[in-house]
Amino acid sequence: MKYLLIALGTVSLGIGITGIFIPGLPVTPFVLLTAGLYARSSGRLYKWLIDNKYVGPYISKFQKDRGMAVRSKLIAIMIMWLMILMSVLFLLKSGTSDIIVILLGIAGSIVMGFIIPTPPNSGSRGSY
Repeated sequence: MKYLLIALGTVSLGIGITGIFIPGLPVTPFVLLTAGLYARSSGRLYKWLIDNKYVGPYISKFQKDRGMAVRSKLIAIMIMWLMILMSVLFLLKSGTSDIIVILLGIAGSIVMGFIIPTPPNSGSRGSY
């Protein structure tokens, strides 16, 4: 079971990293999933992820606050849709790829808005 969780965590991390380059594919949920999977399977990999200068602070803040502030969610969703819009208008050449990117954006918005918890005391303040 340990090796399965490590493999799933590594796949999740790969998808999260891919999301940096593919508009509409959310990064945060996959990195948080990776942290959860590594925490349950490998202390060494979990520590490596938490100590990472790029994603570690986000994971630590998420754990401390037990979620993501409303303002942070809104900013993340707005940036994601800005990148989707730019991709659809200027980069993508086929209608099929436009539809796929838009559907991924909708899925990412649902995850950010409804699946990732919002701490009760975050309100619209706080940053991520």
